[in-house]
Amino acid sequence: MHSHTLDTWQHEHRFLGEKHDRHERRTWLVVVLTAVMMVAEILGGNIFGSMALVADGWHMSTHAAALGIAALAYRFARIYASDARLTFGTGKLGELAGFSSAIMLAMIALFIGYESATRLLQPVIIGFEQAIPIAMAGLAVNLLSAWLLHDGDHHHAHGHSDHHAHDDVHHHQELHGHHDTNQRAAYVHVLADALTSILAIIALVLGRYYGLTWLDPVMGLVGTVVILAWSWSLVRSAGSVLLDAVPSKTQARQVRGCLELDGDKVADLHLWRLGPGHLGVIASVVSDNPQAPEAYKRRLDGMHGLAHVTIEVHACAHP
Repeated sequence: MHSHTLDTWQHEHRFLGEKHDRHERRTWLVVVLTAVMMVAEILGGNIFGSMALVADGWHMSTHAAALGIAALAYRFARIYASDARLTFGTGKLGELAGFSSAIMLAMIALFIGYESATRLLQPVIIGFEQAIPIAMAGLAVNLLSAWLLHDGDHHHAHGHSDHHAHDDVHHHQELHGHHDTNQRAAYVHVLADALTSILAIIALVLGRYYGLTWLDPVMGLVGTVVILAWSWSLVRSAGSVLLDAVPSKTQARQVRGCLELDGDKVADLHLWRLGPGHLGVIASVVSDNPQAPEAYKRRLDGMHGLAHVTIEVHACAHP
């Protein structure tokens, strides 16, 4: 058999999301915005002698690093999408970056919590006049970044909090290309930064005009709890994909139902996610009247998102 005749049966393993290029461009733009704001806060804090400003600048640097990871993940996923060394392509690189970002987010939250608890026990003098404008500038940058990263069909950070009740509905939407963990992780980092800015502004304004200085560390603790919940949601969703968890029990039942026709039975079924909007299926079918694998693949033609289907067929051995 000539090698060129194999082309009919071969296909590429490029399992990137539909909006991969758009997300990559916008993530790099947000990295630049965050880095500029970070430098401005650190320099401004040193010039005006505001420790809070310097601390917020370094806090923003961790978000810049996490967003940098997201941007690099998009770049590497695109460059190595067709690398033969990667069995199923680079579709999961976004999950790996998202998982790493989620760990960083949790560490940031714990740091904010520690600082807030320390300041609650040992209050410090707050320079309200300098802190309020900078916090508002930080919020403006975060809102612009959130707008850049927001996807029209984007699921909110805590979409998995009601995981058990909405598991199948949520995952059904994911299968149609609506869910990019890397983009979601970058978006959550920006949201977390915006949340801390909003809480800081509220605390600073009330502290400045009503003397409620204790609100500043309390708002920090509130932010810690919310951001930890977001990071846990990201860890869980990215981790399940990295571990090849079945993305949807409903989808698995549908695949089984399509294959089990005319007395045929599915002896073994593997359904997992290859990348945003791409699923892989490996099924072992046992039949009294076995057909060619292509016949069983045609039974799955109507199902969306199945990007890599492998079927093995066994003749039922009668006693």
